[in-house]
Amino acid sequence: MKFDIYNRFHIEILRQHDAWIACRTEHGMRVPVDDLVIPPDLEPHELATYLDDIYHELAGFGDVIACIADNLDERKDKKFV
Repeated sequence: MKFDIYNRFHIEILRQHDAWIACRTEHGMRVPVDDLVIPPDLEPHELATYLDDIYHELAGFGDVIACIADNLDERKDKKFV
């Protein structure tokens, strides 16, 4: 799943084994976000709310975290090193 964080940057979150892995996506590259720890028991539909709890200090009035639609087939091929 990809998320637009208040029109400032994008984060892609994937499930790997029993953990959530987060990467910032910029200029066609993915950079791991090591300081973002997502509880492993969090459900996919709860991710946007969790990200809002973490990054709310970056928000301006009316800003939201939006889920960016992506191709599910493309997502299966992505691997994190």
